[in-house]
Amino acid sequence: MNAIAFTDVTKRYGDVLAVDGLDLEVPAGATVALLGPNGAGKSTSINMLLGLLRPSSGEIRVFGEPPETAVANGEIGAMLQEGALIPELTVAETVDFVRRLYPRPLPLEEILRLADLTELARRRADRLSGGQTQRVRFALAIAGGPRLLLLDEPTAAMDVESRRTFWDNMRAYAARGRTILFATHYLEEADENADRVVVIARGRVVADGSAAEIKAGVAGQAVSFLLGEQPVAGLDALPGTTGVELQGGRVTLRTSDLDATVAALYRKTTLDIRDLQLHGADLEDAFLALTKEA
Repeated sequence: MNAIAFTDVTKRYGDVLAVDGLDLEVPAGATVALLGPNGAGKSTSINMLLGLLRPSSGEIRVFGEPPETAVANGEIGAMLQEGALIPELTVAETVDFVRRLYPRPLPLEEILRLADLTELARRRADRLSGGQTQRVRFALAIAGGPRLLLLDEPTAAMDVESRRTFWDNMRAYAARGRTILFATHYLEEADENADRVVVIARGRVVADGSAAEIKAGVAGQAVSFLLGEQPVAGLDALPGTTGVELQGGRVTLRTSDLDATVAALYRKTTLDIRDLQLHGADLEDAFLALTKEA
């Protein structure tokens, strides 16, 4: 069964088309990163999944149900960018208050452990740092033991160590067979923690696959080397080569087929090639290329 299904979904705000014919299916148990520039439609899509917004057209289903029904049944937990805590309550009191609202909540101690909050259980909410507050929001999101967890910029305000701990805890929760959909501006988080990456631009899906597939299919790769005194003419005709750059005596060949380009270089025995370096593309390269094209 699909945990999430968008079918030709659009969302308009007056003349602004925030989501444009979005088709997206996420199977149960997957961890999916949702990437896109500001205004791409990520937060709007998450809010529609939560039933906070209704689509202008199209259909959304969560475990086969309308979002409002899934939320009412405790199937969805959400960690959004906004949301204040009650200042006078401790962390444990806040989490316990929220967990009691659900029909099948997780035990308090388990929630605190999963959110790395055990040592902060007695601290008041108004004495938490920004990163600690984010961890409390995560605790509230999992309090009901939801099958689907929606996270909008979950590690904002966290330091490097807190981010690492957060994702360790997130993977532990996902290992229970839970479905995770998260939006993030930290592309390395998507690369390291998602089974699948969906890139949205102008309200449409422009790429969908594993991080490795997106990097290989869009961003391209490069090989660079020193060429001595020889001219670079003809290098653009090598197999796979899509561009040639020359800077400070170093030649860089952009290529769609790194193996073929390097093999062809070595067959050119007349070239005085030194200090050859291979450059793999990263997810940021792919993201920028995809969103620029869109």
